[in-house]
Amino acid sequence: MKFRTDINGLRAIAIMAVVFFHFNSSWIPGGFAGVDVFFVISGFLMTGLIFRGLENNNFSIINFYVARANRIIPALSVVCLALLVFGWFYLNLLDYLALSKHVASSMGFVSNIIYWQESGYFDVASHSKWLLHTWSLSVEWQFYMIYPVVLVLLKKCMSLTNIKRLLVVGTMIGFVFSVYATYRWPNPAYFLLPTRAWEMMMGGLAFLYPLQNLKETSKKYLEWVGIALILASYAFISKDNLWPGYLALIPVLGAYLVILANRSGSVITDNVVMQKVGSWSYSIYLWHWPVVVFGYYFEMQHWEWIGIPVSVVLGFCSYKFVESIKFPALSSISFKSIVTFKPLWMVVSIGLISSILFFNITNRMKAIPNINKYNMATKTEGYCFGSPGSGLSSADYLTCQIGKKSNDPKVLLFGDSFAGEYEPTLSVLGKKNNISILSITTNSCFPSFTKNFHFPKSHVGYSQCMMNRKFVENNYKKFKLIFISGRWDEFFKDGYDYSNDTIKMINKITRDGVKVVYLPNPTIYKKNIRNDYISSVIKGDSLTEDVINKENDIVDNNYVNKIEKKLRLLSKTNNNFIYISKSELYKHDFFIRDGKLIPYSADGGHISILGAEELASEIINEKSKSKITNLLEQTSRGKV
Repeated sequence: MKFRTDINGLRAIAIMAVVFFHFNSSWIPGGFAGVDVFFVISGFLMTGLIFRGLENNNFSIINFYVARANRIIPALSVVCLALLVFGWFYLNLLDYLALSKHVASSMGFVSNIIYWQESGYFDVASHSKWLLHTWSLSVEWQFYMIYPVVLVLLKKCMSLTNIKRLLVVGTMIGFVFSVYATYRWPNPAYFLLPTRAWEMMMGGLAFLYPLQNLKETSKKYLEWVGIALILASYAFISKDNLWPGYLALIPVLGAYLVILANRSGSVITDNVVMQKVGSWSYSIYLWHWPVVVFGYYFEMQHWEWIGIPVSVVLGFCSYKFVESIKFPALSSISFKSIVTFKPLWMVVSIGLISSILFFNITNRMKAIPNINKYNMATKTEGYCFGSPGSGLSSADYLTCQIGKKSNDPKVLLFGDSFAGEYEPTLSVLGKKNNISILSITTNSCFPSFTKNFHFPKSHVGYSQCMMNRKFVENNYKKFKLIFISGRWDEFFKDGYDYSNDTIKMINKITRDGVKVVYLPNPTIYKKNIRNDYISSVIKGDSLTEDVINKENDIVDNNYVNKIEKKLRLLSKTNNNFIYISKSELYKHDFFIRDGKLIPYSADGGHISILGAEELASEIINEKSKSKITNLLEQTSRGKV
């Protein structure tokens, strides 16, 4: 295929959007749609390679795979190897554990599946994942593995004309499925091939059904409309929108039209800057995200002004010194040619190294007694808090009990994960006082009776949260005592102040004679302090108080203070509302066991099971925690 400068310029339009979005999403809110543009380009080029081979009866699936491997693997291998070396010296062991896992999954082209299982693409935790961006490479590789095989098999039973028609139908079905799946299962829809395949197939249709004999004026207008659609998606779509869904049609159609226009000499795409950036785009893509994470990890201020030029320079170097290496195609399909295929050895060697590192650190971690107790309390660990996932709600989250379980619990724990973190504490205290406690705690659901929600309705916790609130509103009179908590700095910021929702809920409940107890937010860190602690245990070191209380690592909780001040004042005028401050509950941000300082934190935000159980012991043994003890004892005796 003749080199097309318009497609190379389109690559530049895509990569610039992705890079700007990742460094500062306010610049280009929908910049992530650049990945969708890449998918269309990839589908166009791959369909062209395959169909030309099928038409000439000389298409080789193996040679197709080899060409893709020669293109993708070397530059990816260099990035993964560089991160493994860097991480060895600068990351703590648990962060290095995650990196080694992600390197293995990236080299095996299954990282999209791993990241889907771990979290959402736009989550804060995403900035701790050095290879998160490789999810799109995995999707493309999975498409490359399946697409040519399907086409070769179809050619055995139908004509190329009918195959083309079938691809049109398949693209339409794929789009409809993607729209449905995005609403039904938003997280997997973002990461997985079935909801992305139609975008690459759309690019294929641009090759299969080109517009012939277009006048230059028509080409220009077609290109302009396509670019306008792409830029509109960058400007008017944001991470708050469901994606890919029907909105993905905007950048996909835009890229499709630009490719159809086939306009060489365009002032937009065929200028020296766009051509250079387009040529370097793959390597820039590979390097830019680790540079983004580097800035977050080491808390670099205004990092985008340094990180973007660094990404371009690294991308240029990778293009010049890695991508430019011409790895030979296989001269024959034989055992010798396969075992001497260099990209295969890159995958095997780096994948093996990262896997060995992963299992080595994992085994050392498993040797730590009660290692699971350093996690936050969740359903997985035998408690009630959970993330419903996939936008689905379940009544199972309304029936889970802690403490001494019974058919008629008189105490309720209600809120988001910052309420759920106290489940081990209340479970110990409930058993001691012969009390059953119903725990209704799911992700992102601050205590309220309204439909207000800090995240979009597409968030995995929304539908469950609405079910939780409705249940509590309808049943709160059945309880004598209700504990609540929420992460205020997350759910009442960026212009959203729903604190009055919680206060109105408290007043409504307490007017009916039910006591409400507020449990405070613990210290929240900018990084995962638990990882520092476990890494120190594995190495045989100890954390110091200075490390745990390092001011630069603690989130500025001015907003938490503002909300808790409101609640504290409320408790002075509402006798049925009991406010417990952080200073009442926590002496320090750590406790001492066997002579070692252990942070309460499980992940930098929530407290661990071990920390929560330690709180229970302190509440039982120390008079300063008598508020909770007295309330539970009174409830047990029926006096609340």
